Amino acid sequence: MLKLVDVTKVDVSVAPVTWLKGGGVEGRRVFDKFCETKLKTYADVRNDPNEDVQSDLSPYLRFGQISFQQIVLDVKALKKHHNGTASFVEEGLVRRELSDNFCHYNPKYDSLEGAAGWARESLELHQVDEREYVYSETILTEGKTHDDLWNAAQKQLTTTGKMHGFLRMYWAKKILEWTSTPAEALRIAQKLNDVYSLDGNSCNGYVGVGWSIMGVHDMGWKERPVFGKIRFMNYNGCKRKFDVKGFVAKWQDGGGGVKRVKESGVGGSSGTKKKAKKM
Repeated sequence: MLKLVDVTKVDVSVAPVTWLKGGGVEGRRVFDKFCETKLKTYADVRNDPNEDVQSDLSPYLRFGQISFQQIVLDVKALKKHHNGTASFVEEGLVRRELSDNFCHYNPKYDSLEGAAGWARESLELHQVDEREYVYSETILTEGKTHDDLWNAAQKQLTTTGKMHGFLRMYWAKKILEWTSTPAEALRIAQKLNDVYSLDGNSCNGYVGVGWSIMGVHDMGWKERPVFGKIRFMNYNGCKRKFDVKGFVAKWQDGGGGVKRVKESGVGGSSGTKKKAKKM
């Protein structure tokens, strides 16, 4: 019998993961475990990448294996951990609806042309700014940059198929900082998310990357080189938020996850360092 994978355009270089199983029954089990063990602390520590309180439901929601409407009703029916429930509903319902609406009503949702005027104009103005580092898509894919936190986040993505939401913001913003143009940054970030994330090719992914790189659902901030008025994030800011060394130590060698990326040689000329432009 001909396998479905044989007649579809599947990138077989990206291996499957073993830490979760698909299907509605399994999705329901993951939800029940979240309610039992994680909901009580979700509101307080959900933005700490070192805390295992994420629901892990996004792949099941992405492929329609469970209904978010149903699990919202169910988590509210528990009538406990009010703060955690409120945060979970806000993250999963409100943010998902905003993402769905943005992609539905904006035909340029995956392009700089779909950005708000202030963001697009600011990025275009600073497109010629000199970057301190410029990395190729290969270097970024393999997590070989100078930034150990970024490399660890990329390793988490490629080995497990997921990346903590807070780090995805930092991850995407650094791609903007380390590529030659905002359009190239958007292309690479979207591609990496779609290829390696279990819930890739979704409205959440496009808007998450778009928020980081082209200011979707955000406002203009203090103008900076390269970023323009796009919200800025840096390494020291992450250090104030969570234990960066602990996260790096866990993921720099793959974090014990299944290796999903075939190894390939990385040439020394693929990434270059430039002198920062004086502003």
